Amino acid sequence: MADAAAHAAQVGSQQACPIAPVLDIVFSRWTTPILWTLHSFGRQRFVVLHRNIGTITAKVLTQRLRQLERDGLVVRTYYPEVPPRVEYEISELGLSLAPLFAHLADWSADNLPRVERARQEFDVAEELGSGR
Repeated sequence: MADAAAHAAQVGSQQACPIAPVLDIVFSRWTTPILWTLHSFGRQRFVVLHRNIGTITAKVLTQRLRQLERDGLVVRTYYPEVPPRVEYEISELGLSLAPLFAHLADWSADNLPRVERARQEFDVAEELGSGR
């Protein structure tokens, strides 16, 4: 019993949710679209990646790519040509997230309609003043 309490205290002092660091890395604002795009389209130059993602600014894309490279999820390859060429691709570590993304895509297809219905029901109940 004392071991369980000590373990709980240790976990509580470290973090209540053991996957929180993973969520911070993988599901930050632009990480998922970047990794998804690199996985779907393969190695890309910055301009092509920027175009494929769409709504991200060049500054934010640069920042996120640097962080993903630092985290080991993206590989940056510099070619000393004239003009210089840089390409980005998802790393082996980044590819290891593919089953997780596939599972989330399946969950999304199966459950987002239910989420939307729940939201609509909640909003109707709120409009009717259900005493919340």
